[in-house]
Amino acid sequence: MIRRHLRRSAFFVLVAGLFAWLVFPLYYAFVTSLRSGSAIFRVSWLPDGADFSNYVRVFTEQPFGRNLLNSFLVATAVVAISLLLGVTAAFALGRVKFRGRGTLLVSILAVSMFPQVAVLSGLFEVIRTLRLYDNLIGLVLAYTLFTLPFTVWVLTTFMRDLPQEIEEAAILDGATPWQLVTRVFLPLLGPALVTTGLLAFIVAWNEFLFALTFTLSDRQRTVPVAIALISGGSQHELPWGNIMAACVVVTVPLIVLVLIFQRRLVAGLTAGAVKG
Repeated sequence: MIRRHLRRSAFFVLVAGLFAWLVFPLYYAFVTSLRSGSAIFRVSWLPDGADFSNYVRVFTEQPFGRNLLNSFLVATAVVAISLLLGVTAAFALGRVKFRGRGTLLVSILAVSMFPQVAVLSGLFEVIRTLRLYDNLIGLVLAYTLFTLPFTVWVLTTFMRDLPQEIEEAAILDGATPWQLVTRVFLPLLGPALVTTGLLAFIVAWNEFLFALTFTLSDRQRTVPVAIALISGGSQHELPWGNIMAACVVVTVPLIVLVLIFQRRLVAGLTAGAVKG
């Protein structure tokens, strides 16, 4: 009995320590964002007061609201395209038998193994040829190339686990392949869609290299680039208060999304982990 209580206590201590380790950077960024002047460089674990001047400057000294909107539009478009193409591709790869299906699936996954730097120059030429430089559509195209392989792979795994009897019953009722996807499989793929969609959104929301390379004007930049380009009066005087405030503003939407879809996200990540 004592040994079991010790194990539970050690487990809770470990979880509490891990939680503190993960949350502390965001907490300290929030505390720093409420300071100004030399107070930013003073170590203090608690906020000295509620000074939101840094948040006001972030939105008034640059088009940060526009940058937030750009990131939201790009991430939403990437999620929509990735899920639409991912569901249809997963149906073909998971439910339709054809020669070379396994090789095709491995090839799709291999696309995501290339680092961004390796394809940056070639993708830049594609974006420039399509006249999508400094255009949000170019970012959507670039991000989709990296989020789609993972989306297809995960949704294909879920699609294979769905009972064959459901598909056979729908075919007997006269369902077309598109009706199978939209009316039969799509409602059953809820946890998988939330998981892949949320991960794709986070990737598109936080991406920096493509956004820095493929955009030029302030009004077309996304928030990671906007934060990186925040500068003060000189090169050695960075406005850390503004930077911390911008980081908090950018992080809060992701936290809210994870909390809203927490149950479906956990279900999607753990589905198929235990076989009866």
